Amino acid sequence: MLKRIMLSATVLASALCSTWAQADTEWKQKFEQLDHLLPTPNTYRTASGAPGKDYWQQQADYKMKISLDDETQLLTGEETITYYNNSPDPLNYLWVQLDQNMRADDSNTPLVEAKEYKDELTVKDYYNLAGTPDYDGGFKIKWVKDANGAPMTYRINKTMMRVELDKPLQPGEKTSFGIAWSFYVNDRMKLGGRSGFEYFPEDDNRLYTIAQFFPRMAVYSDNEGWQNKQFLGRGEFALSFGSYEVAITVPEDFMVASTGTLQNPKDVLTKTQRDRLEKARNTFDKPVMIVTEEEAIKNEKSRAKGRKTWVFQADSIRDFAFAASRKFIWDAMAVDINGKKPMAMSYYGKEGNPLWEDYSTRVVAQTLETYSKYTIDYPYSKAISVHSASIGMEYPMICFNYGRPDKNGEYSDKTKYGMIGVIIHEVGHNFFPMIINSDERQWTWMDEGLNTFVQYLTEQDFEVTFGEEFPHRRGPADKIVPYMSGEKGLFRPIMTNSEQILQFGNNAYAKPATALNILREVVMGPELFDYAFKEYSKRWAFKNPSPADFFRTMEDASAVDLDWFWRGWFYSTDNVDVNVADVTWYRMDVESEGVEQKVAEEESISKNRNEINDVPKKLDFSPLTKDSYREFRNRFDQESIKAEMADKNYYKATFKNEGGLVMPLILEWTYEDGSREIEKLPAEIWKLNEQEVTKLFIKDKKVVSLKYDPFNETADVEISNNTFPRVETPSRFEKFKKQTE
Repeated sequence: MLKRIMLSATVLASALCSTWAQADTEWKQKFEQLDHLLPTPNTYRTASGAPGKDYWQQQADYKMKISLDDETQLLTGEETITYYNNSPDPLNYLWVQLDQNMRADDSNTPLVEAKEYKDELTVKDYYNLAGTPDYDGGFKIKWVKDANGAPMTYRINKTMMRVELDKPLQPGEKTSFGIAWSFYVNDRMKLGGRSGFEYFPEDDNRLYTIAQFFPRMAVYSDNEGWQNKQFLGRGEFALSFGSYEVAITVPEDFMVASTGTLQNPKDVLTKTQRDRLEKARNTFDKPVMIVTEEEAIKNEKSRAKGRKTWVFQADSIRDFAFAASRKFIWDAMAVDINGKKPMAMSYYGKEGNPLWEDYSTRVVAQTLETYSKYTIDYPYSKAISVHSASIGMEYPMICFNYGRPDKNGEYSDKTKYGMIGVIIHEVGHNFFPMIINSDERQWTWMDEGLNTFVQYLTEQDFEVTFGEEFPHRRGPADKIVPYMSGEKGLFRPIMTNSEQILQFGNNAYAKPATALNILREVVMGPELFDYAFKEYSKRWAFKNPSPADFFRTMEDASAVDLDWFWRGWFYSTDNVDVNVADVTWYRMDVESEGVEQKVAEEESISKNRNEINDVPKKLDFSPLTKDSYREFRNRFDQESIKAEMADKNYYKATFKNEGGLVMPLILEWTYEDGSREIEKLPAEIWKLNEQEVTKLFIKDKKVVSLKYDPFNETADVEISNNTFPRVETPSRFEKFKKQTE
């Protein structure tokens, strides 16, 4: 398809890399339907956005034995994978993800990193550039065997492994095979990463947060086939649901927090710990200490010689992670979710107190309550928050979170609310994408953006529950303005693959969250939005939704045509900038020889078009002809109608769309007597002219000013042109800069 491209030198490089979505949208009418951009509905995924009658998805069950050596930081494992082919297609081979291989010597990750470096390098920059000769990263695959123990042929391609089958796996069949592997756990504080260990030299202990630690089945789906996009470090994970039985062997003085339900508590917990845990199962008002700080400090000094095996089991999950250390304090409480009683838990070292003991588990509980309200009831037995520095990462039932006070226990509001925000966010990921299982490798916004939006709703509930005002970072419309004010060539549409996003946090987290908040508060209203959003969550819980499924469901469940909204917010880099360009006052032309009428006829509209004219222009009504009456039986009494309207004030207002993104017009009229009125026009006001609209308003009172977006609800990037007559107002971006300075 031929496209016209207009480029400036400063944005050439970025524009050449722009996604097809942006180029396509640039030349389309803003109210054109999205049909040609969305996949054709079929019996797997319907036009309503619901799963179709023939919808299917694969299943992968795992049985694992894991061993962690604290002396060498070596993790070894064996697993049996049972793979169910629920698709209509025969499969000649299986693809397995080897995400740890992003740290292998032949990884593409450091080769594709291209960014500007300052004159001084950080240690992490150095490691990324020079490599880490003292660290042997990546999976070491010992063997791959079939269910009978016979070796299987496999081929490793970076972070993907193809396992050959003796014969095609037919629809409805299943197969089992085993893999043995090992890898050295990375020092996360030196090398970074989503998992690894943190070393505490003061007490010579490590706190392990372990994920992506086992070879995992890649997704085979109806809309993508095999998801075999390499893991380069940013695009997260596409995974299938299944059941897990995992045995984790660690030093016997370690505590283990994990996905799944503990199967052997008598083998690994003391009677006191088991009694405290049982008490916590029915305690809803505050956490119960399972392992106290005093006990944890005593334990971190121990060096037991033996080892313990913790066994966990879980169903209908898409991944597995765990944390292990002898440093852990552990507290827990129950959460009432419509009669169910999942547990909220936290594991943290003494370095997290007093902040973590005061807040973490209570915030986990609040998160489960709010997310369950807006999506589906939380289905799992527990949700865990684990404390570890400089991280926020999520897995089913468990997440790893930062937020550390100073050594003397003091902390700033920034540290406190940063910790609370990341706990809400990472626990919230249990819903997006751990249950509502979008493809993170392709579409970051479908988990990060939707999750950040519900995080904002949870932060508002936190304010009510805890009686504290929360400093929201993402969600409110005005917070996205500095980003949306930027040069369009320097950022990309939301509908961009994870690895190609510029300004990742703003694009994948903040902008979609803000868009959904605006959709809820400004476009649809909370009642319609909440119903549709919950319907999407129910339809796609434990399934694999695509962007089209979300877009279509939100319209299907609300009867609101939102194609213009998705096109503007998700497929383009337009912003909101509505210019209240002109307001002219009119009065009815009543025959009179008085001075006022003569002035009204002779006075120009206004000498200064930044002001509403002091003297009204006359408004003429052309007489109705006979043909104008058409089917009406009785003729209008034109004179009596004109008499009724003689005392009305008429205001012709012109609005210009300077930013390109069409939005409803939220207007605030200020009257001569000091009173105010809010009026809202739907976005379709722009349907015939997307650049400029003029509308006549009839008011009983005389207007002194008209303002667009009076409550900062639309993310308008330039407020200096929002009011007529003009007032001296700094731009929102300048206000933001002043606040941050």
